[in-house]
Amino acid sequence: MEATADIALIGLAVMGQNLILNMNDHGFKVVAYNRTTSKVDDFLAHEAKGTNVIGAHSIAEMVGLLKRPRKIMLMVKAGPAVDEFIAQLKPYLEPGDLIIDGGNTHFPDSIRRAKELEAAGLLYVGTGVSGGEEGARFGPSMMPGGSEAAWPLVKPIFQAICAKTPQGEPCCDWMGADGAGHYVKMVHNGIEYGDMQLIAEAYWLMKQGLGMPNEAMHQVLAEWNKGELDSYLIEITRDILAYRDENGEATLDKILDTAGQKGTGKWTGINALDLGMPVTLIGEAVFARALSALKDERVSAAKVFPAVDATLHVSPDEIRQALLASKIVSYAQGFMLLREAAHEYGWKLNYGAIAMVWRGGCIIRSAFLGNIKEAFDRDAGLRNLLVDPYFAGLIKECESAWRQVAAGAALGAIPVPAFMTALSFFDGYRSGSLPANLIQAQRDYFGAHTYERVDGKRGEFHHTNWTGRGGNVSSTTYNA
Repeated sequence: MEATADIALIGLAVMGQNLILNMNDHGFKVVAYNRTTSKVDDFLAHEAKGTNVIGAHSIAEMVGLLKRPRKIMLMVKAGPAVDEFIAQLKPYLEPGDLIIDGGNTHFPDSIRRAKELEAAGLLYVGTGVSGGEEGARFGPSMMPGGSEAAWPLVKPIFQAICAKTPQGEPCCDWMGADGAGHYVKMVHNGIEYGDMQLIAEAYWLMKQGLGMPNEAMHQVLAEWNKGELDSYLIEITRDILAYRDENGEATLDKILDTAGQKGTGKWTGINALDLGMPVTLIGEAVFARALSALKDERVSAAKVFPAVDATLHVSPDEIRQALLASKIVSYAQGFMLLREAAHEYGWKLNYGAIAMVWRGGCIIRSAFLGNIKEAFDRDAGLRNLLVDPYFAGLIKECESAWRQVAAGAALGAIPVPAFMTALSFFDGYRSGSLPANLIQAQRDYFGAHTYERVDGKRGEFHHTNWTGRGGNVSSTTYNA
């Protein structure tokens, strides 16, 4: 066996196959391997026919075909399967060889694997890969992180095969140490949940509140896609609204209103709670899917409560403004979470680079992300997108319509949890004072949890004996 291949890829499901073909298109020699080796032969005989892709029928054969340092990418189901393959690979590898996990892995697993492989003298990369099957084939968004020494080894390959921004920049950059790549991908997926929920709510406001037919909404979204909301998700929603089946009927209207999920939005919400970050919109998007799954209960409840006149007295453009303002809040919250995670896990995240990586190839790709990159280019230490001059200006332009839409939805009993929580977060974030002083008083009353005073120093805690029967001993306190 002659060691001539640049990289090996394990896992010949559609994503793995398409990444191999993408690498081949860009001049890289790839070894294909699969646990079920008959899939290797099928792939070479059909999808990879006429290419320079090489097949291997054992791990030993695969490793023997690779140039040193060896680079092996796993595109297998996240979880135990990744650990099993790593265990099988390690006996065949030498110090400096690299294992890449391209699956939808939860970031704590990447942190663990990076430490274990580095202790064994090997390198590890955990990379988010977004864009679905088409992205994998023609240019995904890629978010690699892990062993710093691994980046020069994968950079030429990843930046060649990834999507490019309209300016030609590669939608792939180094995210940071150990689990940073998979963490950024997790937040990407959480924001994706939020974007999808917001668009669904805008659709529902037009359908239920304005009584618009699908074709009219199709035209509206076509216009929206020419402005600040220009994005992949608006684009496909536009197309979905126009789609008709073989009988000429709207396919969308035949789809049951119960949304599924695979867990990455939930991971984002749980981590936000762990880090004490108010990422409320992604949380509402996850819960909205959970509520949609209670179809039978909802149908029963609809019979108990009388219908409300859902007529909205707003225009489609006011709904567009509410959608845009809510989207700004969602991304602001996502970048708040990234900033806190960088502090918590010791990562040096480049927020402008993250926005650029998401600019093309991925599901949340949009023109909007170019504005986010520019915001961080203006101020690398920007604490929140809401106070960036560009985004603050957009919020001010949209605020009146945003409030009108939210109020109308509430009066018309049209559920828009993501729009509502975005507005509530904005109102809380812009408020110099909140009623949390009462919560602290309550906590101190029943549990002696102490409080800070407006006329004292921050970090100096006090306790009041509210009833005259309690003591002066305070409880420990925890600040999220």
